[in-house]
Amino acid sequence: MSSFVDSAQLHAKAGDGGAGCVSFRREAHVSKGGPDGGDGGRGGDVWIVADHNQASLLGFRDHPFRRATDGQHGTSKRQHGSRGKDITVAVPVGTMVYSHDGALLVDLKGPGDRWLAAEGGLGGQGNARFLSNQRRAPAFAEQGEVGAEAWYNLELKLEADVALIGFPNVGKSTLIARVSAARPKIADYPFTTLVPNLGVVRVGQRLARRGDATEFVMADIPGLIEGAAQGRGLGHDFLRHVERARVLCVLLDLSEFAPSPPQEQLEVLLGELGEYQADLLERPRVVVGSKDDVAAYEMDGVLNISSVTGEGIDELVARLAALVLAVRAEERGQLEHVVVVHQPLPEEINVVKVGENAWSVEGRPASRAVRFQDLTDDEALAEIVRRLRALGVDRMLTRAGVRDGDIVTIGPLSFEWWRDEIGAGLDRGDHHRATRRERLARHGRLDLGDDA
Repeated sequence: MSSFVDSAQLHAKAGDGGAGCVSFRREAHVSKGGPDGGDGGRGGDVWIVADHNQASLLGFRDHPFRRATDGQHGTSKRQHGSRGKDITVAVPVGTMVYSHDGALLVDLKGPGDRWLAAEGGLGGQGNARFLSNQRRAPAFAEQGEVGAEAWYNLELKLEADVALIGFPNVGKSTLIARVSAARPKIADYPFTTLVPNLGVVRVGQRLARRGDATEFVMADIPGLIEGAAQGRGLGHDFLRHVERARVLCVLLDLSEFAPSPPQEQLEVLLGELGEYQADLLERPRVVVGSKDDVAAYEMDGVLNISSVTGEGIDELVARLAALVLAVRAEERGQLEHVVVVHQPLPEEINVVKVGENAWSVEGRPASRAVRFQDLTDDEALAEIVRRLRALGVDRMLTRAGVRDGDIVTIGPLSFEWWRDEIGAGLDRGDHHRATRRERLARHGRLDLGDDA
């Protein structure tokens, strides 16, 4: 089984927030102590981080689940619950994160780049938070928020100095095995290599004496065929690893078993590269005639090599090293990479009609506004109404076309939308408060609306 995996799935689950506590002081000689319930701790976040020490996505193939810890519940005496621990998910540099439906969410192309994959749930506020001049003994608290949870598709684009390009069975694996410590599978049939192989090429002493870097990374890309740019023969899976290579090494088969003459091979390969991504044709490249020890074709203007006998190998490595050094020098002249922290955009509130007389208010801010432990408590309901109005939910419902008597659902809360000549929503007078209790007893729902 291959140890290199370039696509995998991740299930990220953030920690749930701890619940707020409902508690009142109970001390000697204090007959009516005030509220002292503590807040729940926030759940831990799940972060995806690009790490140079990761080479592939192998760790996600059999174990895709990553979960942060939950926040602790609040307790009496205003003791707040501890925060859940964040979890860092290390992925190779060059990993792209897609949503489950295929939308690109983030490209972690630089070392240290971070992306918030799942945000921990907020801890619930204890009843001590709701003390005010008008509310002297709040007997309610917030539930902890459930942490975010999602499936993601991960894809890796290798960042190699040199990418070996060529038809199947052209000798790419034999070459990388000759010049590096990589040991790919080598056989005399097409598509022996099904996943990229990486090898570190150590340059000879001649370049080292000049003070140049003495090594570079070479990637053996699985063989391409005509139509690869359209996905034929897993072309897209292979070609994406070429996108970030600094230098291209194009191998042409000179043997009698070649699928076509070398010039035609070169035209097809360059055509596929250009069709897939036009700027690949602008990359520095070296064109090489492979299998020169059994050559049946000749081609002018290319370097002939034999990975079996070693012919031309030193010269090829020297040429590739020189091109790699030139590209690296050009990159150093540019600004150094700045670590980027990616976070999802804030969620919006949306009103969706789900039935003839039924509506749903969706979005994390609205769900957070109604996360109370006791949805039948009058003071808790009043706080819910205040929060929803501050978010503009009443205006959104009006614009959406909600009518008196329609059922509106926000998270665990369902209520009747109501408007009359005196007031609306949680009616502010005693008469309307009694009316609301009757409706709660009859329907388990709550009246809410904007001012008439």
